[in-house]
Amino acid sequence: MAGRAGRRGSDRSGPAVRRRAPARRPPAARGADGGGGGSDLLARVLWAIPAIIVAIFLVVQGGPVFAIGVLALGIVCLHELYAMFERFHPVRLGGFVAVAGIVAAALYGTPIQILMAFAAGFLVIFLLTLAGPLRSGATMAIAITLLGVLWIGLPLAYAVLLRRLPHGDGIVVDVLVGTFIGDTAAYLGGRAFGQRPLAPAISPNKTLEGLLIGIVIGAVAVWFAGLYQDWLSGWDALLLGVCVAAVAPLGDLFESLIKRDADIKDTGKLFGAHGGALDRLDAVLFAVPVGFYVWLAIL
Repeated sequence: MAGRAGRRGSDRSGPAVRRRAPARRPPAARGADGGGGGSDLLARVLWAIPAIIVAIFLVVQGGPVFAIGVLALGIVCLHELYAMFERFHPVRLGGFVAVAGIVAAALYGTPIQILMAFAAGFLVIFLLTLAGPLRSGATMAIAITLLGVLWIGLPLAYAVLLRRLPHGDGIVVDVLVGTFIGDTAAYLGGRAFGQRPLAPAISPNKTLEGLLIGIVIGAVAVWFAGLYQDWLSGWDALLLGVCVAAVAPLGDLFESLIKRDADIKDTGKLFGAHGGALDRLDAVLFAVPVGFYVWLAIL
């Protein structure tokens, strides 16, 4: 007993063994072929159901109802972006006013009026910067504010313009179908078959195989949706689907780049464990302008 006690005592009194702190992992980006198990997919579906209901309601209503809903999402997305870069003191009010003006111009005007609203928004942001406490980082404050207007505001204006086109309600639905089904297919395909990293420096979980599967399935989903739209030919639906499904992942990668620069995993908590509004709409923000121009060309 004494020997054991002596040995224990000597162990305690000896030099402390330092435990190496676990290496810090980079923030995981969400989106196509990210990690996670079956419960992650189930949670995605459960969170998607109310979002789909709201989206269908807004698209069917169109007009001011659709524009107001789009603007509300835009304000949330802007808030998340500006919160990520709060250290640069973005001109929040200026960004909100600029995006509201752009969406209003898209609802009641033409692309020329949207450009005018953007120019006026830039002036408002500058004037609000002058009116506030001037800091040495005023240039970065304006730059981050304008990033939100360009990245978030302009695609939302395109969504309103697209809804105003003939059969715009159906095309908006097609764009959402191609984007979200393509994203889900890329997620599942990447987990099952992913071998080659797509952009390891930005989003390590995304793979080339997942990207290709997402494009194919997303395009087929839009083609299938077109079967119930007698005003949309099969070839036109396939063209729209390929373009949307190919561009949407770029929006996902762009947000991953932004989040990695900000050193965060999620932009917010609007969708619970699955992040914020920007985490869910990043691909849509790139897909909607493409959908607008493709449908405009088809018309």
